[in-house]
Amino acid sequence: MAILEIKHVSKFFGGLAANSDVSFEMSEGMIMGLIGPNGAGKTTLFNCITGYYPPSKGEVIFDGKKMNGLQPDTVCKLGMARTWQKVRPLAKMTLLDNVMVGALCRTNSLRIAREMAIEQIKVVRMEHKINFLAGGLPIGERKKLEVARVLATQPKLLLLDEVMGGLNPAESDELIQLILDIKSQGKITQMVIEHDMKAIMRISDRVVVLNSGEKLAEGSPQEIVNNPEVITAYLGSEH
Repeated sequence: MAILEIKHVSKFFGGLAANSDVSFEMSEGMIMGLIGPNGAGKTTLFNCITGYYPPSKGEVIFDGKKMNGLQPDTVCKLGMARTWQKVRPLAKMTLLDNVMVGALCRTNSLRIAREMAIEQIKVVRMEHKINFLAGGLPIGERKKLEVARVLATQPKLLLLDEVMGGLNPAESDELIQLILDIKSQGKITQMVIEHDMKAIMRISDRVVVLNSGEKLAEGSPQEIVNNPEVITAYLGSEH
């Protein structure tokens, strides 16, 4: 059964179509890569999926429920959470308190939220920084904080928006391994926006390519890197 169905989704800003008639499905437990050149509409699609923008046309069906018109906090409580391309830690709060904010989506108890937060901080291997102020963490650790915070909401579907952006190769490898570790637990489906094709090849079961707001291609990572249209529109612009 598909956990997420994107059905002919379009998003217009005035006369500009940021997304146009995009459709695809995600099976439970998979990792879907979402790629495309800058301005292709990837983050706009994330925003439509998670309730930050209402789609102008089409439907977003998550876990059998129509998401159109629901607010982001409601979408999160239904089990869909996302990170942001630009990290947004609560800078004057500790790592632990930041992750507890995510956990408070599921409980009103600070004690339980603390336990849930510590569990996810262990998942991202940052126990040694648990009482550090989030604003003082380097970019790689702030990215992991973001992942821990959304994991603390107990999502069924996790959307990661360029979580490896701005990282060095060692930091990227840590995030790739974290994404694969999350998959191995078998409880969380993931959609990942990423420009690094080597990373996409390593983590994705399937890949959707957007170009100028439209779906250009969909297939296995191998099919995508060998697709002439993708090479022209995306890979060709990178090499």
